[in-house]
Amino acid sequence: MAKIVVLGGGESGVGSAVLAKVKGFEVFLSDRGEISEKYAEQLRKWDIPFESGRHSEEKILDADEIIKSPGIPLTVPLVVKAQEKGIPIISEIEFAGRYDSAKKICITGSNGKTTTTSLIYYLLQQAGLNVGLGGNIGKSYAMQVATEKYDYYVLELSSFQLDNMYDFKADIAIITNITPDHLDRYDYNIDNYAKAKFRITRNMSDEDCFIFCSDDEITIQQLDSIIVKAKMLPFSQKNILKEGAWKENGQICVQTEGQDRCDLLIKDLALSGKHNVYNSMAAAIAGKVMNIKNEKIRQSLQSFKAVEHRLEQVRCVGGVNYINDSKATNVDAAWYALECQEHPVVWIVGGTDKGNDYSTLYDLVKEKVKAIVCLGVDNQKIHAAFENLVGQRNIVDTKSAEEAVQASARFAQDGDTVLLSPCCASFDLFKNYEERGKLFKEAVWNL
Repeated sequence: MAKIVVLGGGESGVGSAVLAKVKGFEVFLSDRGEISEKYAEQLRKWDIPFESGRHSEEKILDADEIIKSPGIPLTVPLVVKAQEKGIPIISEIEFAGRYDSAKKICITGSNGKTTTTSLIYYLLQQAGLNVGLGGNIGKSYAMQVATEKYDYYVLELSSFQLDNMYDFKADIAIITNITPDHLDRYDYNIDNYAKAKFRITRNMSDEDCFIFCSDDEITIQQLDSIIVKAKMLPFSQKNILKEGAWKENGQICVQTEGQDRCDLLIKDLALSGKHNVYNSMAAAIAGKVMNIKNEKIRQSLQSFKAVEHRLEQVRCVGGVNYINDSKATNVDAAWYALECQEHPVVWIVGGTDKGNDYSTLYDLVKEKVKAIVCLGVDNQKIHAAFENLVGQRNIVDTKSAEEAVQASARFAQDGDTVLLSPCCASFDLFKNYEERGKLFKEAVWNL
């Protein structure tokens, strides 16, 4: 019996372990950190041996194959030793794909991938298809392959999930955009990061479809240097296209070969802002490729509800609108959030800096931001970048979501917007961006 070791005891790792158990492998799961009781309970239920708070090196290096959770870098000494020993190291996505014959729509990108994934999932649900949602969102893909049966999957895939994917194949692949993010995992080289994103097109044939933003410079540069066999369907807000999706006369126009054109009024879309026009374009193309009727595509993109922690309207207090965009963990995401604001902004920003270059935000901050509330342990870089733009008296430091909301409320006046769009990772003060967003919302409701 082949031995599989799973590294990491979170959603991805536990799902992989259960699938390995269901498929008859000898399984062992190891996590150097503490495994939460929720996941430990699942492992006990499936009778899967595991360890928490340590790595038993001898046992791990005895594996025939290792499934590595995406949060663990390839540079970790134990992973390096396994590679040197010749033990194959794969991702959950690679492993689950071996046992899944469903049609797969896979989405990656630096920004917009969660919204685009959720839009497409909603669209397919509205069309009455038997569809699962997984990857970097919701339940583990491997757990669903082990315990459920779907005809289609919509999978959000991070670059980390794609890094150890080799034989997996998407039927429809989407790259929303590529902007600098997570460069600490890619030797601070944008080309390495972009190549990781393009792994989503591996193994695709001419029967498959690749949907991409033709306005995105880094995506186009990569397309010049690699061969993608799949049918190419671009989307653009700058150019009118023969095929794909484009913006014309206040509408999104979607055209795919052999089908009637689908037109949607931008003002009727459920999600506002330039970035969400791109997300809606990608989802609409996917819908057309899936032969979903134009009317159903229109209805779905008009009735969709925003993703939690992504430009999520929290409430209006004293004429001030509070928006939770905690998922904006890089500069580009914050740029989109600021770009779509139509009222003066009190901007809550800060956290763990991932090598951010804030210069692209200067014009938007000058135009839209009246005050900045820093939410982080070390805010020096934010002060240096923006103090001259908003004035020394209009930038303050806070160390909790509650403190940040109260400071914002003091700056904000009737008609203003308080925007949590942190530009940074959350790990200095919070477990993750979800906790940051949740505590922000609680603080707003306590005003």
